[in-house]
Amino acid sequence: MADADSPGAVLRRLVAEAVGVDSVALLADDVDLVERGDDPGTAARLSGIVDTGDTVVGVVPRADPALARRLTGDSDGDDDGSIVGVDDDNVDGRTLRLVFTGRAADRLTGPSGTVIRSVLAERGIEAYRHDGDSPIGLLLVDDRAVVGLFDESGLAALLWSDAPAVREWAAATCRRYLSAAEPA
Repeated sequence: MADADSPGAVLRRLVAEAVGVDSVALLADDVDLVERGDDPGTAARLSGIVDTGDTVVGVVPRADPALARRLTGDSDGDDDGSIVGVDDDNVDGRTLRLVFTGRAADRLTGPSGTVIRSVLAERGIEAYRHDGDSPIGLLLVDDRAVVGLFDESGLAALLWSDAPAVREWAAATCRRYLSAAEPA
């Protein structure tokens, strides 16, 4: 088990507090967690989870080009403006709705914003901009809640769960951000 100050432990405590249970009870639920450096790591796990979903709704606080390349399978290193991990071949029939907040929202309106918004639209992603910030990223992938903790280096820890309490909290949080956001 990770030490109490590790990104995974911090993320577990944040989610447990948000859901209204203690960290031990959260571990007893159907919860999985990986940290940067685990094998497979956070990006690989996130990619695998997102690829399985027909509906992806979420709150994105960081637009990390390296993570986006990993999620889209773009291994040539080109930063093509992608900031979300959705392979073009997988878009058909999927619902993709993301609220960009914090640094990610700033990228939508920054110098490369027009290109980024165009790429999102081409991939069928409904993008929204939220003026606030979030310490975590949050996705609902079908009925699975996925929560990511970011640090200066990117995605530090990833937690996912099918537990009803975690899903309900994730859905309520996504609705709250979406209702306060504007279409990008």
